[in-house]
Amino acid sequence: MNMNTNINTSTHESEEEESPAPVTRESAAPAVPWQVLELLATNLDPKTLATAACVAKSWSSAMSSDHLWQHLCINHFPSLTHLRSVVFPPQSLRYHRLYNLGFTATKRRQQPPSIPKISLQDLTFIITLNNPQSPPVIITKPGSDLTPNHKPLFRFDFDIRDCHKWREFAVSDDTTVTWNVVLRGFECVFTMMDCKGKGSFVSGSDGWFSAELPGSGCCCSGGGSSGMVAEMRLVMRAEEGGDGRRTVVGSVNVGVLSVLSWRYVGVEDCLRYLQHFLQPYDV
Repeated sequence: MNMNTNINTSTHESEEEESPAPVTRESAAPAVPWQVLELLATNLDPKTLATAACVAKSWSSAMSSDHLWQHLCINHFPSLTHLRSVVFPPQSLRYHRLYNLGFTATKRRQQPPSIPKISLQDLTFIITLNNPQSPPVIITKPGSDLTPNHKPLFRFDFDIRDCHKWREFAVSDDTTVTWNVVLRGFECVFTMMDCKGKGSFVSGSDGWFSAELPGSGCCCSGGGSSGMVAEMRLVMRAEEGGDGRRTVVGSVNVGVLSVLSWRYVGVEDCLRYLQHFLQPYDV
């Protein structure tokens, strides 16, 4: 009995001696001299340097050193390097943290713009012409009939040659136009323009109307500008009638231009702008 007990005890002790020690993340990393890590780190790009810092605690300390990340910050984000001067002590804002802030900001700027929450089908254009000589005339265009003239630009042409009321409208220099955009079911309305034209209609030339659009959230007096202009053009045509030849409106063109390029903005860009004014909110 004693012999068996000794054998079992000996076997158990042998197994314990042969059992491998538990493998930890730190022990799995090779013991690399700090001089080698230093040489290696100076030749790594920022992405690889950040990845290497996750290998082990010793690597993290070496790969996060300020002298490694300082020149990376200066090269990639020079406009951020002065931020350390407003922090006390400056060393509390590490250069690898500063680089991460710049990298994150750049990625956010490169993100594609969000998809508009409204579409053309949600809108109705209501255009009104008025002057002292004639009763007002109105165009109502639902979103389902709105097809961009130059896809995908926010520019639309409305042919009104078959509208009897428009043929009776006497266009004059004191003609005013109003362009309202209404959200489905008259939930909200936004006035794109309400103004008089530029130039004279006497010669039969086209009438041009324009109004600078307010910045989103800045509709009050003195608010900022959106950098966009709403434009309307009344295309005139000559028509023979019982009372002789006269000039009438043949079509109406509307659109939104950028004041920077003086080109028509895209449909999605303008929808993103309009949703600031047309999305319902609690008053």
